[in-house]
This record gives sequence, C-alpha cells and structure tokens, in this order.
Amino acid sequence: MSAASRSDSMRGGGRETGGREHFDVLIVGAGLSGIGAAHHLQTAFPGRSYAILEARTAIGGTWDLFRYPGVRSDSDMHTLGYRFRPWTQAAAIADGPSILDYIRDTAAEAGIDRRIRFGHKVIGASWSSAEARWTVTAEHDDTTSTFTSDFLYVCSGYYRYDHGYTPDFPGIEDFQGQLVHPQQWPTDLDYEGKRVVVIGSGATAVTLVPAMAEKAAQVTMLQRSPTYIMSIPTEDAVAIRLRERLGPRRAYTITRWKNVLIGTIIYQLSQRRPHMVRNLIRKQTAAQLPTGYEVDVHFKPTYNPWDQRLCLVPDGDLFRAIRGGRAAVVTDRIDRFTPEGLRLTSGADLPADIVVSATGLQLLAFGGIELTVDGRAIALPDTMAYKGMMLSGVPNFAFTIGYTNASWTLKADLVGEFVCRLLRHMDANGYDQCVPWPDPDIESAPLLDFQSGYVQRSIDRFPRAGSRRPWRLGMNYAHDVLALRHGRIEDGTIRFARRTAASEHVPVRVRS
Repeated sequence: MSAASRSDSMRGGGRETGGREHFDVLIVGAGLSGIGAAHHLQTAFPGRSYAILEARTAIGGTWDLFRYPGVRSDSDMHTLGYRFRPWTQAAAIADGPSILDYIRDTAAEAGIDRRIRFGHKVIGASWSSAEARWTVTAEHDDTTSTFTSDFLYVCSGYYRYDHGYTPDFPGIEDFQGQLVHPQQWPTDLDYEGKRVVVIGSGATAVTLVPAMAEKAAQVTMLQRSPTYIMSIPTEDAVAIRLRERLGPRRAYTITRWKNVLIGTIIYQLSQRRPHMVRNLIRKQTAAQLPTGYEVDVHFKPTYNPWDQRLCLVPDGDLFRAIRGGRAAVVTDRIDRFTPEGLRLTSGADLPADIVVSATGLQLLAFGGIELTVDGRAIALPDTMAYKGMMLSGVPNFAFTIGYTNASWTLKADLVGEFVCRLLRHMDANGYDQCVPWPDPDIESAPLLDFQSGYVQRSIDRFPRAGSRRPWRLGMNYAHDVLALRHGRIEDGTIRFARRTAASEHVPVRVRS
C-alpha cells in the first residue's frame, strides 16, 4: 500500500482503483456483529482501509429495528456484550434502548461510525481470482454504487429485515380490529384499555405480554402448544459485587465466563438428562403461578429443553402479570378470525381489539446478497460452512452466525478474532487468496440443527454443515475459543494462493 493510500486508510476512506473506491475489507451490516467486526479489524490493523455498508439509515441492526413495547434481550449482557468493552450497567438483562446505546457508544468511541455508508443495501458481490478482489454492488438512493475490496465480511445476521413471518390466517379480512406485526410496530399504536391478543409464545411474545399488560385492559398470549419459560434475575448480584471489588474490566471477564459455564451446563444437561431439566423448569414455573393453575396445559411442551430456544423472562414478569390477572395464556389453535376477534378450534371465541402476530421471523442468508466466483453463480445450499464462518469454494469471504444456545456476540467476537488472525497470516506469507475446500466424501447436514419453526421454514436455502469438524457449526463456546482463537490457521482445509492469471476454481457440490 502506498503512502498516499495508507493516509487515506487512516482517515477511513478507500482508494480509487479503476474508477471504483477500493477497500482492504468491506463489512456488510452495522448492527451488533458489524460494529464488533470493525472494532476487531481496526484494533488489529490500524492502517487497513475498511468501510461498513449498511442498508438502513442507522446503527444497531436488530436493536434499532425492533420498537415494540418492552423490547429486550433474552441473553445476559455480560455475554451479549463485546469481549473488548465491559457492560457496566446494573441490569444484566437489558432493554432494547440500552443495548442500542451500547452499540452506538462503541462505534462512536472508536470512530467506527465515520466508516459507515448508510443506505447502501448490498445486492451482489462478484469475486475475480485473476484480480484477487471482490466487486460489490449496493443499491443507494435509487441507483447503484460499486466498490471493490480484498476481503468481504458479511455481518448482516440471518433475519429478513423488511418483513417478518405471518401465517395465512383464515378470515383475516373480516377482523374489524387492528393486526400488528412486532417487526413493523406502529409508533402511534394506542392499546390503553384495549383487549389484546398476542399470537405466539417465543421471546417476542413473552416480552410483549407483560409490557402491554401495564396499560391494556387484558392481554392474552395465544399459543398453539406449551412452551418452556424460565425466570432469571434482571440484575446479576455476583457481577455487581465483583465490579465493586475488582473493577469493571476484570469483573466483566470473570462474570462472562461464569455465565458461559452456567449456560453450557444447562444446555449439556438438557441434551443428556432432559427429564431432569424438564422437571426443574416445571417446578420453577409452578412456584410462580397461582395455586391450581394448569401448568401442564400451558407450560409442559412435548419436546425437550433446548430442542428449541428457551424463553427467559427477567424477574418472572410474565408470571407476575398472570398472577395479577392482567395477562392470560390460552393454548389452542386458530380456526379463523372473526369481526370481533378469534375463533379457536375448541369452539371458544377470543375477543380482541388488537391482535399482535408475534409469529416469528423469516430467515434470509447474507441479506440476500447474490455471490459470484469467477463468473459462476454460487448456490448457497451447494456450499459448506467452514467453522460456521466461511464458505467452501468462496475466496476471501467470512460471515457471522451466532450461537442458538448462547449469546450471539460470543461467536461474533470469535469470528472477528479469527478473521484478523487469517488476514495477518496472509500478510506474513504474501498470500492474496484463501478459500476453504472440503473433503468431497464428507457428509452434509443442515447448518442449524434447531427445531424452531423459523429455522425449519428456511434452512434449506442456507449453506450446509458437515458431519465432522471443521465443517460442523459448533455450539460450544469453550471449544470454539480453542479452535478460533488458538487453533492453526493452516489446518489442511483452507487453500492459500497468490494472485493468478486465471481461476482454477470449480463448483463444490455438497448437497446430500
């Protein structure tokens, strides 16, 4: 890199090559993962040029998008927070605005916010082995902008941001009330004194019900089948005491590992001794509900804990709303909408002024970016995910998908560290290209082994996982610390090369 272009990099700008702005690294997405990726990158390589292309007009991703009442994390902030920036607030289970402030403050303090190109929705990325670079196309202000980069790092998550999932409800056109999806929450929605039905029983529903119950006349959570719901303290007393004695940074590290260990134990017990965990959850749930409450009707699922993600409620606020008579749970199926509300398959009618369809999200791999390698369109189901963060046959490319059984950021931080290690290794050896290449005999499997409906509806459009490491998407943080933070870069799977005159890549078929 020339002195002039290095000076541009230090200011955060790219350099012109062939009439296009070029960056060493392009990051897609300015949410929790993207801001973390940028922090890792600029800390490791202060002189490297990068930019973040963000489709929306604000930092924060999920935490800026969702504005429904009570929006919060169901992961503790000592693990959802970045490894490099301690969470110091008293509340370990934080609300959405607090998390958004944390992300924005992180970006502002490091100057990352000055590297973001807002309103740039990436729609395509084409790799040239001859040039060893990506050409990235983004929609911006009703036109397209084109950039080039040596490395492409996608941090767009796996949700579709423009709309969520709503089933085709029979009779929906007859309903005279208001139907709302949490992903498009109206800022002027008045639910005070109204009868509200929340369809769903996932993290969004168990957040909405107690929050709306504070003003609504009655809030009913309508679920098709029972759900596991666990109560956890809003504040982490151990973390607070450690901060007082050890200071924020040391206390944060200890608390982070404490919570990782507790989460891992619960998950492993759920896999190995599910009946014991089921009984523990049921006992805790029953203790927080009124005497004689039909616990097994509403809170005894047929599946085992962690076959789907466990729902967590801080300080048992959902159960408290039920005890207070402000909220109720109905386990039944919808026969059809009526003008006054919902008719259930049991024959019961559920009156409603407002129905909230908390029926889940839709998955979208890499924000819908169309990938091309040397003129060959990449079909994602025909690729395999290396360490859950790179794609077979796709050079100089990384992505972030967090854990389903733990905080998203635990994995995002590790991916950021690995990408920096990978780039440093390429620098040291004069490599221009790196691409994972699987054993052709390896068996493939779904990328996410998770039974939630939002995963099952879309997982066939995602890359595949493999039957053995490093092609399995790990769900064990401690193991990933060893593999991603300390494992060998040249492990016999990634192929490294210097710039070539022509591509030698061929499609890698992995679909089983």
